Amino acid sequence: MSETQRIAVGPSRDAEVEAVLRRAGAEIGDAESADALVWLDSNPATFPQRLAPSVRWVQLPSAGIEAWFGADRLDAERVWTTAAGAYADAVAEHALALLLAGVHRLPDCIRARSWERAAIDPLVGTIRSKLVAIVGAGGIGRALIVQLRALGADVIAVTRSGTPVEGAVRTLPIDRASEVWALADHVVIAAPATPETLHLVGRTELEQMKETAWLVNIARGSLIDTEALTAALAAGSIAGAALDVTDPEPLPDGHPLWDEPRAIITPHIANPRSMLREALLRRIEDNATRFLGGRPLLATVDLVHGY
Repeated sequence: MSETQRIAVGPSRDAEVEAVLRRAGAEIGDAESADALVWLDSNPATFPQRLAPSVRWVQLPSAGIEAWFGADRLDAERVWTTAAGAYADAVAEHALALLLAGVHRLPDCIRARSWERAAIDPLVGTIRSKLVAIVGAGGIGRALIVQLRALGADVIAVTRSGTPVEGAVRTLPIDRASEVWALADHVVIAAPATPETLHLVGRTELEQMKETAWLVNIARGSLIDTEALTAALAAGSIAGAALDVTDPEPLPDGHPLWDEPRAIITPHIANPRSMLREALLRRIEDNATRFLGGRPLLATVDLVHGY
């Protein structure tokens, strides 16, 4: 594009964000006359009820946007982009840490507070040469594939379309996800939260999983039926579950999962606030450069599918 484009920042001015926008080649404008808007508040309630017709692109700060759909804030009059993928490496690393902690029985060792190894030793495993299913192989899933392959694991990916994912030994469309539960040695949930993925993992899926399998969730708590998972863990039908997200969230005091020895729970810290800012600034600059150059933007929202 030949003429300079104006990009506004909201809900208030932000010197760092404006600096990366200028570095990309934009002018800083106001929301009433700008060509684009970078919105930094993840709460949809603070978003303007009306946008100027000149705004052709809106950058949102979060990766998951189910709240924005729920608040009916998105429209088809402009392009919307999220931060999906911007935080992928950090979240994938946390997913790997949860899986390794479970497979290597680190919580058991911590709770034991003893050098006696007879009870734990037979349970310790490895992910080398194991098949890990990643349900929802988007940005996080693809980053995790690289990490898993480096440790000698194979990956079966599940995506909406089933288009082959680089690094996966096999890719299945979401309507064939039922095939992975019995096949995989371990399962990682990384799919977006939509009405279609509500309780993607329930009693039937848990019953099909191997007794030695770990289930890891770094997506949204609603993708797993908490009641069914609690029962499966209590029965020992799977080896364990490692959850960075829960349903409900936060997990209430006294919930049985807190006392479940087969559960590892972290308080939604796969994407720590201390690392959010830097990753978001990179995404804003990258998308601003693309917008100004008339190139496709990263992480555009699919209004039909809800993410």
